[in-house]
Amino acid sequence: MAYLPVLLVLPLLAVSDSHVGSYPAAAGMRSDDLPRWGYTPEDYVAALAKLDFEAVKTDLTAFMTQSQDFWPADYGHYGGLLIRQAWHCAGTYRSSDGRGGCDGGSQRFGPSLSWEDNANLDKSKTLLWPIKEKFGLGLSWGDLIILAGNVAIESMGGPVLGFCAGRVDAADGSQDELLGPTARQESLFPCPVNGDCKAPLGPDTVGLIYVNPQGPMANPIPRLSAGQIRDTFGRMGMNDSETVALIGGDHAFGKTHGACPEGPGPSPQEDPTRPWPGKCGSGKGKDAYTSGLEGPWTTNPTQWDNSYFKHLQSLTWELYKGPGNKWQWRVQNATGALSGIMMLTTDIALLEDPEGSYQKLVREFAEDAAKLDHAFAHAWYKLATRDMGPVTRCLGKDVPPAQPWQYPLPAPSQPQAKLSKVRAEVVKMLNRSKTESAEGFFSAVPFARLAWRCASTFRATDYRGGCNGARIRFSPEKDWPVNKGLDQVLESLQLIQDRFAGRGLPWADLIVLAGNTAVEELGGKKMQFCSGRSDAADGQGSHDLDLDLQPKSWATVRESFERMGLSAREMVVLSGGARALGFAGAQLSNSYLTRLLGIGHAASETDLMFKFDPVLAAITQEYASDNGLFLEDFAKAWTKVMDADRFKGPRGNVCARLSEPLSDRESHLRR
Repeated sequence: MAYLPVLLVLPLLAVSDSHVGSYPAAAGMRSDDLPRWGYTPEDYVAALAKLDFEAVKTDLTAFMTQSQDFWPADYGHYGGLLIRQAWHCAGTYRSSDGRGGCDGGSQRFGPSLSWEDNANLDKSKTLLWPIKEKFGLGLSWGDLIILAGNVAIESMGGPVLGFCAGRVDAADGSQDELLGPTARQESLFPCPVNGDCKAPLGPDTVGLIYVNPQGPMANPIPRLSAGQIRDTFGRMGMNDSETVALIGGDHAFGKTHGACPEGPGPSPQEDPTRPWPGKCGSGKGKDAYTSGLEGPWTTNPTQWDNSYFKHLQSLTWELYKGPGNKWQWRVQNATGALSGIMMLTTDIALLEDPEGSYQKLVREFAEDAAKLDHAFAHAWYKLATRDMGPVTRCLGKDVPPAQPWQYPLPAPSQPQAKLSKVRAEVVKMLNRSKTESAEGFFSAVPFARLAWRCASTFRATDYRGGCNGARIRFSPEKDWPVNKGLDQVLESLQLIQDRFAGRGLPWADLIVLAGNTAVEELGGKKMQFCSGRSDAADGQGSHDLDLDLQPKSWATVRESFERMGLSAREMVVLSGGARALGFAGAQLSNSYLTRLLGIGHAASETDLMFKFDPVLAAITQEYASDNGLFLEDFAKAWTKVMDADRFKGPRGNVCARLSEPLSDRESHLRR
């Protein structure tokens, strides 16, 4: 069959003919992969393997009731504080681009350190420091924050599904830069009205985890708040049952803090020498001011039960201004213990959901404690672990079986197809297409494009996507406009798939091997190929992987490559190779970069950034002057993308040791 001359399109690297002027320096993009700590991720993984998590949990359990004078525990138990810390660390996750979550432990840094919703969480880290110091490198802050939340729940009788260890701490808060508030966040993900932010942002208010607890824009209208709750929880992939279980389960513990109307003092970033807050008496204990809302949700806030749901649905609630001068709700005509509890507008919203789903769930959880236990344990694990990717990245003895939202793949079949024979069939197909197609010099490009489009869905932000599973064969991926025409390439590869039927050749391996072969036939260097992928049964897991930022500009291109986990060098070499293949008759080389350095403002903005951005320009000049180096680094970067989703623990990759030529590797790949 004839093959369409479809260009290899890198994500968001479509051309725009408008040059908008300045090119900001590639701040934040790195030209290498060197760690910024004094140790490597491999050091951390080695230390993690030796860590005794049971000993950590024992210390955390004892710590829960060891109240410290500098920041006293509410009701003599730190559980509520540590659950809030874990929730606010993990709850930043958003499914639109995979950013956020507690992997990296970047809640310790700006910008999220000074979010309104994170007031006083600096105290919890000070409290936990002796445990962190005792267990050292193997206990990352990200793992400690989540594990402390788990232990807090268990210590108060609550259910926990398990624990996925392996969060590698970030060196600073740059990975949360696009969560805001920052100038770059406002440029790429603007929120014209803070309080009504839309996707791809996560919360409706930058600086909060989800929604304003007083109601939309601090208007205490429960019916409208219900819609915001569903929207914002949906942006992180939570359904109604998970949403209600998390809200009610979390509010079974602890209290809010708003003992006076003065409000907080400067944040830790604004004035690190001054306690935060500092305007409300001592600023701690009964004088603590965090959200400005005041009180517990239940009469027994250090014990797990379903009384939150029982109180919510059975009592009559009235609106009032609390001591912090913010809207909250109290039991009408309450006496005794009930006079001390409160609800937020976001709690009352569960009773006034226009869709009726939340009310039904409130009733079910009030009547069936076991159902709540199951729903909360699973939802909490999802909340805490969603940014960790597949279960193959998790370490530890308490890792539960793969969950549906981790989109597990079947175990790879034992390969029986000789890879060199499969490659030879691909070469034959490419050679036949040259004679059958009027555009013979384009014949290999669609196969390279298929492999790229399959693998480049990978997101280093939450370890989703990639070609393992070959979900590009199904909706929604096959229907994306950027993948138009790839069905013809899949039809062609079906001939090879049929020939090796029953011999352990998954579609995912075939797509990548065909792409590698196409790149090599187009002039690229011989590349290593790592087999062992498996095929998904459907396209589940591909939603949200097609985030497309408009307009195409230097900023959006940079964002897309960062999302894939690629450095500035990898960005330049892959872009240069992709664009070179777009010229009629051209093969893979540095020709595009060489031509670019001599082109004026007739080029597009996304072209010119490689010429005028100082970081990218230096890399472009290096590759333009050395085609051998260009081809060598293109092969490395291409292979990195193809194998990025082959996880083995937090930072390992099952393909990392495969560097010998294809023919020499086959016997050991079949083991």
